[in-house]
Amino acid sequence: MADVTNDVIYELLKKMQSDIAGLKFEMSGVKIELSNLRGTMVSVQMDLHNIYTRLDRSDQRLERIENRLELRELAEAQSRFEPQP
Repeated sequence: MADVTNDVIYELLKKMQSDIAGLKFEMSGVKIELSNLRGTMVSVQMDLHNIYTRLDRSDQRLERIENRLELRELAEAQSRFEPQP
């Protein structure tokens, strides 16, 4: 069996320390990327919310226009005079 000396243990601990330092560095990069991804998701959610708000306003405006022009009543009146198959 190989003799385990303090020098061997010291070299092994140095290697482990450098490996752990590398992992810490890579983990900080992952944290930054995750933070960027969260920011992107928040901006996409805000964009979707703005789109839905604009669509809702357009729908309300269209209903007001239809009511003002009385298109619904005219369409019902017109359908009485059209031949039915």
